[in-house]
Amino acid sequence: MATAVERLARVAWQVGCPEDQLHHFLSAGYVPQPKQLELHAAARECDDAGGPDQVGFGGARGPGKSHAVFAQVALDDCRRIDGLKALYLRKVGKQAREQFEDLRLAVLGSVPHEYNRAAGVVTLWNDSRIVIGHFNAEKDVDNYLGMQYDVIAIEEATTLSSTKYKTLRDSNRTSKAIQPRIYATTNPGGIGHAWFKKRFVDPWRDNAQMFTRFIPATVDDNVFIDEGYRRRLEENTGWRLRAYRYGDWDIAAGQFFTTFRYDVHVCAPWAAVPRNWHLWGALDYGFTHPTVFYLLGQDSDGVVHVIDEHRQEKWLPPQHAEAIHALLNRHGLSVGDLATVTAGSDVFAQRGDRTGLTIAEQYAAEGIPLARATMDRINGAAEVLKRLGDPDNGQAARLRIWSRCGYLLECLPILEHDPNRPEDVLKVDVDEDGLGGDDPYDALRYGLMAAPTSAGSFVMRYT
Repeated sequence: MATAVERLARVAWQVGCPEDQLHHFLSAGYVPQPKQLELHAAARECDDAGGPDQVGFGGARGPGKSHAVFAQVALDDCRRIDGLKALYLRKVGKQAREQFEDLRLAVLGSVPHEYNRAAGVVTLWNDSRIVIGHFNAEKDVDNYLGMQYDVIAIEEATTLSSTKYKTLRDSNRTSKAIQPRIYATTNPGGIGHAWFKKRFVDPWRDNAQMFTRFIPATVDDNVFIDEGYRRRLEENTGWRLRAYRYGDWDIAAGQFFTTFRYDVHVCAPWAAVPRNWHLWGALDYGFTHPTVFYLLGQDSDGVVHVIDEHRQEKWLPPQHAEAIHALLNRHGLSVGDLATVTAGSDVFAQRGDRTGLTIAEQYAAEGIPLARATMDRINGAAEVLKRLGDPDNGQAARLRIWSRCGYLLECLPILEHDPNRPEDVLKVDVDEDGLGGDDPYDALRYGLMAAPTSAGSFVMRYT
């Protein structure tokens, strides 16, 4: 019968951990669990030419994220590379500092090292150093920028904006015999939810990981966790239960569309759009903000399918019109096959060029006549909720989003209640990197408000 160490070695080999890495851990008294081993294997994969340079770990609370990442940096990276310089970023506060003391002793208790608490630096015998960067506000991270770090580890990465994360990446460079890399742990939610999901979770979900790796984990992956902690996680409700207990990335704090489920509402693209469907389009216009167009269809059961998507900022109407024609052509369709293309009322008021034509008139000149959308935000939000149904309580969904509509799938789960109008969705603008924003949602609600009132009957909303 295999010993516990032999079983551990077998699992480590299966996920790709080399022998010397496992030796680094076991010799220090750290016994990684299977999901933690996946993180460590991904870290070593960063050594490969063309391998990843960013590894995300976790999602839910309780799988041992901090322990695993600090062990990776301190017991493996620092011990095998003399003079390595690592940055380990953590949220500030008395509790965080006390927890780091526990973490340091748990991981490095049997490894010779020095810890200068005042300077926040851990130094190993081979002159490898870990700078412990506690931060409160995002601007505090600036204290650690402008310097070179071979390895960067970030706890609670979604408390940072995409801009700050990219700035940190600029400091992740090396002249040593190691490829620079970033390890990031976090829970769903926070200002960085959208960029983290887009950077790590979506490529993992789509089997399209190139320079990132994501290892999902929950409290179920930690055999050492006490049952009291597990029970407290399960006492949460709503988005907190989904985020903290199950690591569900299709949520957000204050989430409006709490009944959205990726496994229910998202489907793979069909080989062809059935010709017996009611088909129409929906457009939300912008210039600095993105313009978004959706091709929608309703099947004989009354289910609305969001079939395809166009999104682009800083284009003029003729460019968007060309892209929309191309989108339709990919499905063997033309504008004439659509019952209507509904658009926000601003396109009928804005004069877009020196000819004095409105935006709507410019689209019409390009062969895409637009109809005025129903603009009521509260009824629009209610229509989206009605179409989503409530799968957890037996109310069937009547909305399917084809997986090629990536911007909508990124947008919809993170929309929040407007604190001043709880029955409405909070307006969100794109950030300085063009991420986020509620433009896909606006186009969706225009489209759903223009949907057939029942299978087989279509209400035209030209005004």
